[in-house]
Amino acid sequence: MNILVFGKDGQLGKAFKAVFTANTLEAQHHIDYVGRAECDLASSQAVKTVLDQLKPDLIINAAAYTAVDKAETEVDLAFAINATAPEIMAQYAVANNATFLHYSTDYVFDGSKDGVYTEEDLRNPLGVYGKSKAAGEVAIEDMFANLPLDSKAQFAILRTSWVYGDGGNFIRTILRLAKEREQLSIISDQHGVPTSAEWLSSVSLNLVLNAEGQIKPFPSGIYHAVPSGETTWHGLATLAVQSAIEAGIVMRVKPESIKPILAVDYPLPAPRPMNSRMATDRLQSVLKRSGDELIQVQLAQLLEPWDKPVKTYVRHLVHSKLIT
Repeated sequence: MNILVFGKDGQLGKAFKAVFTANTLEAQHHIDYVGRAECDLASSQAVKTVLDQLKPDLIINAAAYTAVDKAETEVDLAFAINATAPEIMAQYAVANNATFLHYSTDYVFDGSKDGVYTEEDLRNPLGVYGKSKAAGEVAIEDMFANLPLDSKAQFAILRTSWVYGDGGNFIRTILRLAKEREQLSIISDQHGVPTSAEWLSSVSLNLVLNAEGQIKPFPSGIYHAVPSGETTWHGLATLAVQSAIEAGIVMRVKPESIKPILAVDYPLPAPRPMNSRMATDRLQSVLKRSGDELIQVQLAQLLEPWDKPVKTYVRHLVHSKLIT
């Protein structure tokens, strides 16, 4: 089986490589990892060329334009990478009976809902980044509409939020600032769920691969993929700093002294959803249908609250001397 991973240099792309290596899938399959140097996702022809040359059976699009504020002025680039490129990948998958994994975001919602968002809730993105990701979702759905009955093409769009992994992210920024500054003020009225890139890659593979590492059929569509529970940016910052202190790092800022502020007091060029909470019932239901005992064990682990993997991640940063 040929597997193609777009976005090899990003947090999610690196997580997929780590998971493939840990599960010995690299020895079992031919896996190509593609980054910006190998394929400019803003070029439709470049994307088509890579797909035609590598002929993947499983396409994992872990790449995206994620500069939320810059997207307000780089509109064409954001849409080229987040909407047009995924559409081309979906077109290939449909034409070649391939499986397509794509990743989307809580930013497709406006954040005004009181409760958790479900996959059926209407998209209403606030900024260009969210609009480009929503356009990508629609393009993929439209491409897979009206498949022939004998088609084996299938897709999953996994919406997630607040991703952290091997690379720059909110947690690493907070830990750096907490070592440098004597005071931090963090937004406390935006609610969401921090999601480990490693967690997300494992969930994804549980959805599309069986215990033998082969592609299995699953219901195509959109799935929300976040750990259980919820927090705020302030809550995440507090936990990250506390976890670092417990791991032996000296911080100038103490967790209890991190000041909560409102989003209106920290204006940014692009609007953010105030509520990014998403229900994962659909994903849980599909994973539970599998009779594979290994997946059932992993499912229980994946349903653990968001805070445990954050603590593990911070300890990893400390032990790897990525923060000192």
